[in-house]
Amino acid sequence: MLVAADKFKGSLTAVQVAERVTAGLRRAVPGVEVEALPVADGGDGTVAAAVAAGFERREVRVAGPLGDEVTAAFAVRGETAVVEMAEASGLQRLPAGVFAPLTASTYGSGELLRAALDAGVRTIVFGVGGSATTDGGAGMLSALGARLLDAHGEPVAPGGGGLADIARADLSGLDPRLDSVELILASDVDNPLTGPKGAPAVYGPQKGASPDDVAALDAALARYAKVLEAAAGPKAAQYAVAPGAGAAGGIGYGALLLGARFRAGIEVMLEVLGFAPALEWAQLVVTGEGSLDEQTLHGKAPAGVAAAARAAGKDVVAVCGRVTLPPEALGRAGIRRVYALTEVEPDVARCIAEAGPILERTAERIGHDFLS
Repeated sequence: MLVAADKFKGSLTAVQVAERVTAGLRRAVPGVEVEALPVADGGDGTVAAAVAAGFERREVRVAGPLGDEVTAAFAVRGETAVVEMAEASGLQRLPAGVFAPLTASTYGSGELLRAALDAGVRTIVFGVGGSATTDGGAGMLSALGARLLDAHGEPVAPGGGGLADIARADLSGLDPRLDSVELILASDVDNPLTGPKGAPAVYGPQKGASPDDVAALDAALARYAKVLEAAAGPKAAQYAVAPGAGAAGGIGYGALLLGARFRAGIEVMLEVLGFAPALEWAQLVVTGEGSLDEQTLHGKAPAGVAAAARAAGKDVVAVCGRVTLPPEALGRAGIRRVYALTEVEPDVARCIAEAGPILERTAERIGHDFLS
């Protein structure tokens, strides 16, 4: 058995999901061989998944989205680092109930990348998602040596709102070590930077942006892209409409300017975590996440796990808090059967509050159904 599930957001980390599923399977079939490989798709929880797979956790003090110092982690194994922007610039770093759509900055994410460079790695997997920011990666670029200036030659204010005043960009001070590393932008989002499908329009409201804020941010990011085109040439305009540019409030755009290669987050993470070797011996794969819904089919971890397992001829079942996908959609995704916590406990609030014990009972059912 291979347990390769993502977190149940708001209740269990991916590591806790793996522990509970393993315990439930062993209650059904004592002594069953289970390998746990917590997974992530580049969003929050990516560093934790890497650490669970044997990477070394490292911590550094960086700027949070509002500028206050926070302790953020990244992961290193050999010449590869896994950096998660949400560790520095995620919604999780904002005080409860506080949003800052116009002023939240990715400066700390740039500091995290700089810490990875200091570690001497040759490859950086940059997982983006769960951001509090919509600044197009401007803060990140500033932390790495870029100068983003207004008409008076002063640095623009932090956040996407400040980019309304950008007049010139000087990229000559960017950290030269960026030229000698492979930077991989790992995300499940393929939106462009601006426009109706851009970062402000699609994701701004999740970060507290009003309709007026969305319009202001879209205009500011469009101005930012024009200024960067003047500084970096036509490629900056191409990057603004490239898939992934709008990821995590546009930090994808900033990463593309740094030379990053965009890849589906779950595909990258399965490679980094060693999924293929673990899959070889497994007869059954258990994947899952908190909600199996339409978003799952668009690059989320369970869909990536199921696709890879199906290609290897392995059966896949999924665990989740709730499921809204019809059986035929799940079948097309390579998932043979779904076990939702709401089947055991219909009260959603109790499912969230008692997710661990309920998941254990659910996994026991899987053990009886597939292993007995």
